[in-house]
Amino acid sequence: MNATVQCLKTVPPLVESLRKFNGANSLSSDSAQSITAALRDLYNTMDKKLSFPPVLLLQAVHTALPRFAERGEHDVWVQQDANECWTEIIRMLQQKLPAQEQVKYNSVIDQYFGGKLAVEWKNNESSEEPPTSTIENFLQLSCFIATETRYIQAGLMNKLEEIVTKNSATLDRNAEYTKKARIDRLPAYLTIQMVRFFYKQQGVNAKILKDVKFPLVFDAFDLCTTRLQQRLEPMRKKFKELDDAEAEGKTKVPAKKDKKESEKEVKKNTIPYWFQDDVGSNNSGLYELQAVLTHKGRSSSSGHYVSWIKHSEDLWLKCDDDNVSAVTDEDILKLSGGGDWHCAYVLLYGPKILKLPEGETIDPVYSETPLESEQTLSTAD
Repeated sequence: MNATVQCLKTVPPLVESLRKFNGANSLSSDSAQSITAALRDLYNTMDKKLSFPPVLLLQAVHTALPRFAERGEHDVWVQQDANECWTEIIRMLQQKLPAQEQVKYNSVIDQYFGGKLAVEWKNNESSEEPPTSTIENFLQLSCFIATETRYIQAGLMNKLEEIVTKNSATLDRNAEYTKKARIDRLPAYLTIQMVRFFYKQQGVNAKILKDVKFPLVFDAFDLCTTRLQQRLEPMRKKFKELDDAEAEGKTKVPAKKDKKESEKEVKKNTIPYWFQDDVGSNNSGLYELQAVLTHKGRSSSSGHYVSWIKHSEDLWLKCDDDNVSAVTDEDILKLSGGGDWHCAYVLLYGPKILKLPEGETIDPVYSETPLESEQTLSTAD
């Protein structure tokens, strides 16, 4: 639980929403309120630079989710899966924290963590059945680790394109379908779970130790629908222009500048990372890693979970319960697996921020055309 709490605290819109929450902190029958209020009070205390055990939050979690209060040998609490803890806390917050834009979303969780998948279903056993399309919501993506998986992008694509069995109305029986999904709405904060745990025969929980590389800067463009890719292009083009200019500048001998010129260059114009008509989305497909939750051990019910939090450029904080130490980007990239060292289990990416010289801006980018917006409103009605 500690590792989950530390990772989620890196999301400013979530922390701000918790500050505005007025619910009482009591172990009431309303589990969602108890957990939300306890997390709010915990973050408020952490902001005061105080260190203490999160007893109230722990009690709230144990009361709301009895399986997390299970005890084993010598009456010691049984180790629980950190991603399950993450998912349950997010689910509770989803019920209590309203969205900033309640026209589109019910919760700040849906607004900043929620994405949409455009899914196409094709019946592999019937040429007469036409392909169908559906929309699915997600709060995290799963990276499936196969024998050939070496990079996170490949593992994500394995999940987005899979063979499933479901009922066919045409054949009036279960049939094999190809399910092909692409992202049609990217959230500002993208959570990716590395699917490292599975059950062997006789219910033995095992861990996949395979080394799967993940980047500090993640590009989700190839995972998106063609429609969304077109919307992402303007911001991506601007990022590329800045990267090219920076690369060109590094090849030139810098001229000496006076103090006033240097101070002027520091001032930047921060461009919103969301679409103009969808606050809480990502309008470039580019992300920067800001938190990693790792597991050290051989099964999800044993070992140890630790959070790694980005503090500043090439400086991260390893939060191992109450032991905090400084690490670098290089140390973070070593969390990709391959042995008994800490393995990345949950990755939290935040939006890459575009900063332009003062006075320079970019035309607003929209997630939908006027026609698409009308169709969305019509469907909602």
